[in-house]
Amino acid sequence: MNNSRRKFIGRTAMLGTALAATPSFGFHIMKKENQEDNIVGHGDFKYKVHKDWAKISTAHNPILNCHEMQMDSKGRLLMIGDHTDNNILVFDKSGKLLDYWGTGYPGGHGLTLHNEGGEDVLYIVDCGYFVDKSGKYHAQAGQVFKTTIDGRLIFPLPHPHTIGVYKQEEAYMPTETAIGPNGDIYVADGYGSDYILQFNDKGEFIRKWGGKNNDDKNYNLVNAHGVAVDYRDSNNPVLVVTSRTENAFKFFTLDGKYIKTLNLPGAFVCRAVLDEENIYSGVCWSETRDGKKWVRDTGFVTILDGKNKVVSNPGGEAPNYIDGELQTMHNSKVPIFNHGHDVFVDPDKNLYVCQWNAYNTAPIKLERV
Repeated sequence: MNNSRRKFIGRTAMLGTALAATPSFGFHIMKKENQEDNIVGHGDFKYKVHKDWAKISTAHNPILNCHEMQMDSKGRLLMIGDHTDNNILVFDKSGKLLDYWGTGYPGGHGLTLHNEGGEDVLYIVDCGYFVDKSGKYHAQAGQVFKTTIDGRLIFPLPHPHTIGVYKQEEAYMPTETAIGPNGDIYVADGYGSDYILQFNDKGEFIRKWGGKNNDDKNYNLVNAHGVAVDYRDSNNPVLVVTSRTENAFKFFTLDGKYIKTLNLPGAFVCRAVLDEENIYSGVCWSETRDGKKWVRDTGFVTILDGKNKVVSNPGGEAPNYIDGELQTMHNSKVPIFNHGHDVFVDPDKNLYVCQWNAYNTAPIKLERV
């Protein structure tokens, strides 16, 4: 996965850089006159597309990639990206830009918001990928930071090499965090060595699992891109871990015991986003109809019900089950998205889709209809 990503980024970085000053208004795939009439999704999960939701110009607030989004207790939408002029963009629900900050996260990738004693705090993940002055991508060690809601550092998590839990040759390029019911911090090392690392609320290491070379293959993770806590059974919360190259979510107990695998054939899913009984996920790529993988502009959004059945694919083809088995999923024949990287669900059940490698465009709003 990492090699594929590096090659793919290398092929597209120069094009993306050339368009870096392009305003976010409009979109290169669909003509504007068609987009506002376009309804995407299936069944009870249909949406009107608003690609010009964000009222910003990338000339003033430049964007490389929109990676993830959260909502704070004031109803503000915080988006993390990897442009160090403004790693964090803060919007209201109308798309008005309220604030921006952050210059120290060249690989800004993961954003988790957690309320601690009535105060919002952030867990910011720098995955280690960064763009140099010429527009080329490079890789370095990643980091995880706990900050206040306005970005003041509370503490960084330790690098696994410095605390002796990684071998020297094991890379650390984290992609996502999740916070457990007791405050434990879970880190997905999705671009590094594919472990899930567990720390307590003080940042002290507890355990790790996953990786690539387990006797029990169920524990293997291939591009462990996301981690989330599933509270749908309030008496038994579990972890949902992405194994993106395997087109799967894997479920584990909070102390790392394997439970089950949920296969999502054809869909290179990012993190699981839990909202009430549903799981939402951005699909960064999907398998083409002739069986090719890692083809650009094949992303969409997928939505699962409380029984983990796919019920809607906004921007993709309708899910198809034969004898109870989900068939390979594809994006729509008229593409809507480039690469779905994250989804946020607001209280009105509207979706905000952050995209990677999407020609420097801002998040897209999907209005529930």
